[in-house]
Formats: sequence, C-alpha cells, structure tokens
Amino acid sequence: MPSAAHGTPLPPPYAGSPIPPVGPYPMASHPQPAPQPQPQTQPQTQPQTLPGPHLAGSAEAHGTSHPGAGAGAEAGPGGNPFNPPPPGGPWQRYDPWAAPAPRRRDGNKRGRRLLVVWTVVVALVAGGIGGLVGTYLERDGASADVELPQAGPESTKRAPGSVAGIAARALPSVVTIHVSGSDAQGTGTGFVLDAKGHILTNNHVVEPAGSNGAITVTFSGGQTAKAEVIGRDSGYDLAVVKVTGVRGLRPLALGNSENVQVGDPVVAIGAPFDLANTVTSGIISAKERPITAGGEKGDGSDISYVDALQTDAPINPGNSGGPLVDSKARVIGINSAIRSADSGSDLEGAQAGSIGLGFAIPVNQAKRVAEELINTGRATHPVIGVTLDMGYSGDGARVAAKGGNGGSPVNPGGPGDKAGIKARDIVTAVDGVPVHSAEELIVRIRAHRPDDRLALTVERGGKEREVTLVLGSADGS
Repeated sequence: MPSAAHGTPLPPPYAGSPIPPVGPYPMASHPQPAPQPQPQTQPQTQPQTLPGPHLAGSAEAHGTSHPGAGAGAEAGPGGNPFNPPPPGGPWQRYDPWAAPAPRRRDGNKRGRRLLVVWTVVVALVAGGIGGLVGTYLERDGASADVELPQAGPESTKRAPGSVAGIAARALPSVVTIHVSGSDAQGTGTGFVLDAKGHILTNNHVVEPAGSNGAITVTFSGGQTAKAEVIGRDSGYDLAVVKVTGVRGLRPLALGNSENVQVGDPVVAIGAPFDLANTVTSGIISAKERPITAGGEKGDGSDISYVDALQTDAPINPGNSGGPLVDSKARVIGINSAIRSADSGSDLEGAQAGSIGLGFAIPVNQAKRVAEELINTGRATHPVIGVTLDMGYSGDGARVAAKGGNGGSPVNPGGPGDKAGIKARDIVTAVDGVPVHSAEELIVRIRAHRPDDRLALTVERGGKEREVTLVLGSADGS
C-alpha cells in the first residue's frame, strides 16, 4: 500500500470510494529539519496562487515556489495549507498516489556489465585460440602419415591339433601336378609316399598325359620337377608317379581309415582351380558311401568304384589326388570326387564347385593299391566270379542270365561257382549290410582284398539264404 514519506498511511485510490479532498497534513506532528541560514536574495515576483485546494501532483507538488516558503516556514491560520516543503526537503516532488520508485542499484548493474564483458572477451579469446590450433592441425596434420592401431608381434606357433598346426605339418609333403597331353591338359594334387620320390594321386589326374604327355610336379616351396607314371588303375582311380633328383622329400604319414568315425575333424589340402597349397577343413560326414565315377568311354572300363569316406570339407576341381588328413596330420583318404548341384561326381567333369559333398578313397584301400602299383605296375581287384545285370532296376544286385561272351554268367570254378550262386540269383547283402544295386555290390567287394572271406545273402525264388565265399583276384586296368 502506498504510504506517505513519513509513515502516515494513505487510502488506496482503488478502494472503491470517491477520492476525498486532501486535507492539510498536521505539519507540526512531523519534525522538520533545523532552519539553515539562507543567503539574502532579491525578492522575486511570485506567481499568484490560485485559491482552492490542489491535489498532490500539481505544479506546486513539483517544486514551484510560493511566498513565505522559506526555511522553517509553517502554514499558519488562514495560510495556504498546500504550500510544499522547502526545496530539498523530504516532501519535494512527492506524489502520494504513485507507486514507489524502484530502488536504483547502479553498483550491481555495473558488476553485471563487467561480468558480461569479461565473458565475451574470454569466449572470443578461446575461440580464436581454438581456431588457430584447428587451422594448424588441418594444414600440417593433413600432410602427416596416418598411423592406425595394430596388434604387436605374436607367436606364430599353433597347437598341433589345430587346422593351422595340421596344415603346417602336412603342406611340405603335398604337391601340385600339371599334366599336358596331345588332346587335353589339367591340374591335380598328390602327396609324397616315400623318400624315393613316389607320389600318389588319382588316375584321372594323370590320364590326359597318355603315353607321350608331360607331367610336372610343383612342391609347396615352389620347386618343380618332372615326373613319370609308375602305374595306374582306373577301377580304383589311383596312380603313382615318381620324381628323381629331388632332395629333402618329406613323406606324409598314413593313418588307418578303419579308425575313422563319423564326426571326426578332417583337413583337405590341394590345388583347387590351380590354387596351390589350399587348406580347407570339415568333418567326416559318412562312411562306406558307394560312389562310382568316370564312364566317359562308354564301355565301363574307366568306371571307378569307391567305398568312400564322405566329408563336408570343401573339395573342388584340382583337389583330386590330394590328401584328406586327420587331427594328427595323417592321411585317411585321397580326395577323388564331389557331388555337384548340376551333375555327377567326377571332380574333373563337374566344374560347379563344392556343395559340401566330397568323397575320398579310404587310405587302407589306397595303400594296398599303391604298393601293388609301385611293386608290379598293376593293381589286382577282388572278384566273386559272376557277371551282374547292370540294367536291373529292382532292389539288390541280380546275376545276369548270360555272360559277356554269351556263356554262363558264373565263371566255372570261381568263388561264386564254388559258393553255389546261379544265374538270376539276387544278392541282397554283404556281411549283413544291404546292397541295393549292382554298382553297390561291386563297391562293397572292392573295399576288400583278394582272399578275404565274405558272407553273401542270396535270394532265389523268393527265398533267401546265406553263402560264404573267398574272394578271387583279377588284374586291374
């Protein structure tokens, strides 16, 4: 609420009642400042004071002089009660109805202005320095070489059972084979069998060389040497070549395919599409998978029958003849065929690449054939001495009605004849394992050696019986 300068409360102008005329303030009740001696001045003509009351805020309230308003003058009886206090007194320019004037805080404003000025100065200085530094770095840093973080030197040794450890032991024994003949050329893989220079590979790898072609062997270190064929067999799809004058040969250890179990880890090494020293890994997906490959000649003489190990390790054209090794870097199979999405299983005939179905000749079979090829130049095949009906579409392997020369399908005095097998008999199992076709029966027999004893389940006239025979031997091609 507005109040008089000396504490007397005033009614607000917005209280709702008419503003009453302002009465005289009891000046005697308010102590006045002590009179001060005034200099003598010439009397001046004063404007005539209009009679009647005046409200605060009129000309008189804003410092207009009145007669008799000297120092210490008071309104007497009949005097003008609206004479303002002397100039410079507490009532000078007082308006009782106005809101109190805001208190000036010049010192605070000055401090705030100084703070703002210093803030702006600091920001400008910091911005300038940052700009100069950024310009310097951009100008000089752009020409400096960028160095990225990188791991420091570490040991290159790997656990012996890791893929890297297996590859380190096996690669020095693996070779890439290039073959060129009069009508064809190709690339395959092989591995060292002994210190004499014998190398095992697939027959279909060296076959394009014929009798007058050239075979070149490239070792993992880059050395090359000429090679010659020692022996080969199309029925097993195996061949042995030999290099001479090469020192430091490192034969690759042979494992035992009978010890292999489904799920065992394996590593395949070869030169797919002529990319030497390629290493892939996987597992054994299946065992005793009956596979036939070849047959381009049309007379069946180039068909190979393999009781194969199946693997999902990627195998591609050029891997043919390369080793499939176990976790101890020992050969358990010779990579020979793949099943492609477009066609058959011959590695050289199907160029579509791996779909995870690769097949390898078991090393136990390959070892026997390699030894025969090295020692005699030829391999022997186990036989039962019967001619099979390759066109039979029923379940099992049926003995043909006639032999190839029109005679009996059962060789007289052969293993089948001695076991009592007759024309049109159907063989449904070997050692208790079912067979479903003539090709499958041949694969099962080829997985054995000559003179091995087998038990065959034979069906005749709707009745089954089991016969036992001893495998014979025939020269391979």
